[in-house]
Amino acid sequence: MSIITTFLYILVALLVFGLLIFIHEGGHFIAARICKVTVKEFAIGMGPKIFSWTSKKSGTHYRLRLLPIGGFVSMAGEDEESDDPNAFCNKSVPKRMFIVIAGAFMNILLGFILMVVLVVSQRTLLSNQIGQFNENSISSEWLMVGDTVTKVDGVSVHTGNEVVYEIMNSGDEPIDIVVIRNGEKVVVEDVLFPNFEESGVVFGECDFRMYADKPTVLNYVKHAYFRSISTIKMVYDSLFNLVSGKYGMEAVSGPVGVTEVVGEAAKSGISTLIYVVTVISINLGVFNLIPFPALDGGRFVFLAIEGVRGKPIDRRIEGYVNFVGIMILFAFMALVTFKDIIKIFVG
Repeated sequence: MSIITTFLYILVALLVFGLLIFIHEGGHFIAARICKVTVKEFAIGMGPKIFSWTSKKSGTHYRLRLLPIGGFVSMAGEDEESDDPNAFCNKSVPKRMFIVIAGAFMNILLGFILMVVLVVSQRTLLSNQIGQFNENSISSEWLMVGDTVTKVDGVSVHTGNEVVYEIMNSGDEPIDIVVIRNGEKVVVEDVLFPNFEESGVVFGECDFRMYADKPTVLNYVKHAYFRSISTIKMVYDSLFNLVSGKYGMEAVSGPVGVTEVVGEAAKSGISTLIYVVTVISINLGVFNLIPFPALDGGRFVFLAIEGVRGKPIDRRIEGYVNFVGIMILFAFMALVTFKDIIKIFVG
């Protein structure tokens, strides 16, 4: 591969990062504007500024910064007391909650829109009805052609993509499958599936094919919605499996690793690239809603406590907690980034 081609793929990855950051911070910015909060700065990137423009009407500084690893919306009264009636701290708790979660909401919304584009572009919409078993299938000892799968290991499924994912996520061990068979609900216990291993993790493998749904507008919406919900669940499953120890650090990627993934997706075609961007966008939105200090979810928790107590928690305490959270996140990001760089050079 030529240096120019490699550079173009890296550029695509950086543009994707920039778009997702812009969407996220744009959500906070728009929500702040709706709530009439004074915005001091809207920045894409971190570190030294490479472009700056100041609005004469609002006084907001719009800046593009050197390092493409984040962004921020700086509001008056965000981390300190302020006499400005339009400061963040002087707005009602519901308005502040709205501003805090708006960024994550926009990322999830973008993911859903991209999922609609992806689903509409597909030739086949896989239903959750079994149409044919693969050669040497294991699960055919328990399941039958014509079975409509409604639950996999206790999780409701509505499309073929959900069936495949839930089997992959839980099918490394015997699982219960709920199906509609001849019009009746049947619970099939301890169904076995083939296994495969990737990055040291064992997954289940779906060993049957499913009938296709008719390509109607209703079915396109249905598949886009449930695939988006399944992607959100996939993010939470991944976080849980990481904390529980099922996934090791080799399964985690930072900005460098994600850049490589986006570059590879760009080589594979527009559909693969859209899918990867969709997953990353939803991942970014869901991750930011985790109730961890310094994340949007953590700030939302502080606001919820304030709403219940009727008064805010001491800002110094909140500041200390968020500072510790930021340090933990930076340390984790540095560790993962170092791991990604080593992986690129060592293989």
